[in-house]
Amino acid sequence: MSTTFSTSSSHLLTSESVTEGHPDKLCDQVSDGILDAILAKDPYARVACEVATTTGLVMVLGEITCDCYVEIPEVVRGVVRDIGYTRPEYGFDYESCGVMVSIKEQSKDIAMGVDESLEAREGSTTNDVLDRLGAGDQGIMIGFACNETPDLMPLPISLANRLCYRLAQVRKSNLLPYLRPDGKSQVTVEYQRGVPRRVAAIVIGAQHDPLVSHNVIQRDIIDYVIREVVPPSLLDKNTRYFVNATGRFVVGGPVGDAGLTGRKNSVDTYGGIANHGGGALSGKDPTKVDRSGTYAARYIAKNLVAAGLADRLEVQICYSIGVAHPVAISIETFGTAKVSDDLIIKLIKVHFDLRPEAIIRTFNLRRPIYRPVAAYGHFGRTDLDLPWEKTDKVAVLQAEAGLHSQKNSPQNKSQQAA
Repeated sequence: MSTTFSTSSSHLLTSESVTEGHPDKLCDQVSDGILDAILAKDPYARVACEVATTTGLVMVLGEITCDCYVEIPEVVRGVVRDIGYTRPEYGFDYESCGVMVSIKEQSKDIAMGVDESLEAREGSTTNDVLDRLGAGDQGIMIGFACNETPDLMPLPISLANRLCYRLAQVRKSNLLPYLRPDGKSQVTVEYQRGVPRRVAAIVIGAQHDPLVSHNVIQRDIIDYVIREVVPPSLLDKNTRYFVNATGRFVVGGPVGDAGLTGRKNSVDTYGGIANHGGGALSGKDPTKVDRSGTYAARYIAKNLVAAGLADRLEVQICYSIGVAHPVAISIETFGTAKVSDDLIIKLIKVHFDLRPEAIIRTFNLRRPIYRPVAAYGHFGRTDLDLPWEKTDKVAVLQAEAGLHSQKNSPQNKSQQAA
């Protein structure tokens, strides 16, 4: 695996995020809103739901096999309404937008490999029910964790997501009533010898009503968004702020740009700090390892870092469609491991069952939990009780690695620094 980690005297890392009103994120939320609506009625449904949007139109397409009926246009309009596109003057609103639906069943060629894995067909399984479900696709799944923050996420994406979340908060609470749903953030952090020391630059794009002056927007965003999110210790006189750098951001959402499901993969994961396997997350039921395998990879990485086996760790899991067991598992510790890589791999294989059915059962994934993570990140979410964010393997990992729980564990260190 390639690395993005440097121990040079000083370097910069940047991540971006977008608000729930960004057209791509709107599509992610509609995709997962439809998935949730179906799973609420049929937990074993097969869903691959893609969404596209442009001025006045939302298109839903994909492959869905289920034993229930969901009024998809109603779900679409509900998501658009909840995001905040409620006024005709925005150029796009939940009541007047058109909704087109083109759905077909999952390919039988795919279904046969998911329903009965290669192991089951070849008789290599020992009648273990967890062996019977094959992976819903091939792919490379990446998990990552580091001890920079209490949630064991890279600091740039953690701050970028929280800034966008704050933009939505001040809009929906009417603290800044002139804001509109679309928005973006970008955070550049300066590292010294691998440790984040300061925020070098913050970029905010906030959609707004046309009559509000740029000076007012800039002042309010710095005071009520940036300073409410970024710790003062990370800001200094040299931190640069760019708020609506063109001077105006009135036209936004699907009017300003077309949107597609799965076009904000770095926002969903680690902000470009870690590698990415290429698969999107939203709109996919958990038999798709793009989703379940990526959650499992994060769970592994987070538990290993929380246990103190490494300060920074990336896990790569590879699957073949129709096969229950991963094709390959590898790790990158960026020179921060406290034990050998061989031992870490051994612990992963012993304590983390990476067969799709096992992951689904471990995290209870056949339930409607996905729409909330379709904006502001799937990982490091302290506002949600996500099963793949738990660190419930720490004690056993420390014991078998010969480490002991200490007050100065990586997670405690990051909490103290924050």
